[in-house]
Amino acid sequence: MNVKEKKPKRKMKIWKTILILILLAIVAYGIWFAYRTKKNGGGLSGMLATVVGHDENTRKNLPEFKVLLLGVSTDLGDNAPTDTIMVASYNPNTQKATLLSIPRDTYVGSNQNKATPSDKINSLYSISIDKILDAVNNLTGLDIQYYAVVKTEAFIKLVDAIDGITFNVPIDMKYDDPTQNLHIDLKAGEQILDGDKAEQLLRYRHGNFDPITRSYPTYPEEYGDNDTGRMRTQREFIMAVMQQTLKPENIFKIGEILDIASKNLETNLDFNYLKDYIPYAVEFSTENMTTDTLPGVNDQLPPESVTTKNRYWFFLPNKTETKTLIQKLFYPETLETTEEGAQNQTGNTTTATSTKKQVTLEVLNGTGDAKKLEQAVNRLKANGYQVTKTGETSEISKTIVTNKKELSEETLKNIQEILENASIGNNKNLSSKVDATIIIGKDFNQDD
Repeated sequence: MNVKEKKPKRKMKIWKTILILILLAIVAYGIWFAYRTKKNGGGLSGMLATVVGHDENTRKNLPEFKVLLLGVSTDLGDNAPTDTIMVASYNPNTQKATLLSIPRDTYVGSNQNKATPSDKINSLYSISIDKILDAVNNLTGLDIQYYAVVKTEAFIKLVDAIDGITFNVPIDMKYDDPTQNLHIDLKAGEQILDGDKAEQLLRYRHGNFDPITRSYPTYPEEYGDNDTGRMRTQREFIMAVMQQTLKPENIFKIGEILDIASKNLETNLDFNYLKDYIPYAVEFSTENMTTDTLPGVNDQLPPESVTTKNRYWFFLPNKTETKTLIQKLFYPETLETTEEGAQNQTGNTTTATSTKKQVTLEVLNGTGDAKKLEQAVNRLKANGYQVTKTGETSEISKTIVTNKKELSEETLKNIQEILENASIGNNKNLSSKVDATIIIGKDFNQDD
């Protein structure tokens, strides 16, 4: 009897020992994981870096990531030209990113005297992606190796997957094209857009023909009309999608998001390469994103000096201005070094935004009340700011201050106080003629 009783006790001791060892192993792993997460920067970023096997030196060795983004409306057929052409970059070390729009009508032909619609950059997509990638590299001087073609359905499904995108629609949008089964009907103002409304927003260029003015209503000039306005809206919407998709609560939807991408994305990106950037991308803030458009002018080709029946509208890029813009957007560290050297030589370390007198503002009236615009301008001028441009725009509910250049947080807060708690946004545009654009909303209270 005694021998039989000892066997169960011995087995129990063995299982207890195994259980204790397992618990010790879990605790040891937890301590190691916490240590590695802290070494990798802590938080969600540090945790993800640890999961994929990074150490504290991995980020330092990651180069800036550049990709050509192409947006395609699949309802126009397999050979449809691309509607959206952008160069995107992300630097995990500086946490800065760039979006550069390239007009779809950009001329890429070799002989302007024989120009036809096939000389537009968007037409190259129907030939091959390599053709349009080479054309973008020739225009910008950048060595972009990667591309991503995003179908319209991807945005629709992604927006729905994350329960909509909060976005400030800049103007009323009304347009109908029965041939494409396209119907756009959006009201101006901040709202939650589902996938269907997001598609309407991204495709809007101008409204229905107005028989009274005999014209097509479009974005206001100060925003950027027609394609320029649409490109700006697309950039700002992409920023909003990035910001809201990278929220911690969406980490549990990563499987659904990746499934949407795999079915609606054509790319030469290797996921094993891309995954190294993911842990640091969750830290990214859209306040660190700079956006702009390829500089140039719209004109008709062939030129009038050539005898021809057919002329077509093209966007003709300015090579000198493009080179300068590319330097500012993608190689700012070179400019910063040059500027610091110039300051050291002159002994002047005052920045362009250190005094109110040097800050230029554009103030637009979104209230429908001319007196409120006048009151806001007077307040800003009384506090030492330069208001270089005023105008009217679509009515909005809340006053918005958009940082276009590199205004300091202190300056933005000061403007915010003057205008009584206006909201602050960023749409950095290095070619902008003002440091900030202010749209006065209906919440603005004028003095009695």
